[in-house]
Amino acid sequence: MNKGPGLFSDIGKKAKDLLTKDYGTDKKFSISTYSDAGVAFTSAAVKKGGFSTGDVAALYKYNNAVLDFKVDTESNISVTATFTDIVPSTKTIASLKLPDYNSGKVEVQYFHHHATFTTAIGLNQTPAIDLSTTIGTPTIVFGAEAGYDTASGKFTKYTAGISVEKPDSYASIILADKGDTIRVSHVHYLDELKRSATGGEITRRFSTNDNTFTFGGSFAVDNLTVVKAKLNNHGTLGALLQHELMPKSVLTISSEFDTKALEKTPRLGLSLALRP
Repeated sequence: MNKGPGLFSDIGKKAKDLLTKDYGTDKKFSISTYSDAGVAFTSAAVKKGGFSTGDVAALYKYNNAVLDFKVDTESNISVTATFTDIVPSTKTIASLKLPDYNSGKVEVQYFHHHATFTTAIGLNQTPAIDLSTTIGTPTIVFGAEAGYDTASGKFTKYTAGISVEKPDSYASIILADKGDTIRVSHVHYLDELKRSATGGEITRRFSTNDNTFTFGGSFAVDNLTVVKAKLNNHGTLGALLQHELMPKSVLTISSEFDTKALEKTPRLGLSLALRP
């Protein structure tokens, strides 16, 4: 793929990953194995509250094609096929979730040095259509997206955004929810490898006059251990410890506290991912 401005979904992603990625209050265990034929198998179990769920997934790569197949404990089947460069500088993604036969969708992504374009359409009689585009460079990106429901003949969403990236920082502004929400985020890197960073996100919803501020950071203790923390203006404090037990095998311990109600029991999460 050509190196260009990236997809619209990438705008604001760095701050979102810093403040939300790997945080959780569930108990999760997954193990992955790989065959000589290029097939990856993953089995995962999740305990959320008093309920337990699980799934088994298989990933097969061949040349420019990737087939992802997943089955969960409720007999839901998810199939995703990704094809790269069927047409130069494009990626095509076809997905289907069974038993919902109307969930089929095809997405085509086009990449250029100074622009990207994505279109996704549902495979049913009254499909939903999503369009997004970006222009710019890897340093500064302008983008917009829109969703249209052919059944109602109405737009379901329209969003605009801009991001600016420098060697030691990243910032973005997104106007979402048909102009009702503005989201401003910033990330500052503390080292050249970008393993430690601080950042924050401010969200304002105009219709309800509601503001949310979230600030946090990620700090590399050593080559194998990362500590993260975040706090929002509603008093929710999150903390996370992630340690690489062996190459590609990671243990994550996370917790969430309500600083305005310390009598409540903190919520704890545990995740163990084993990969050979």
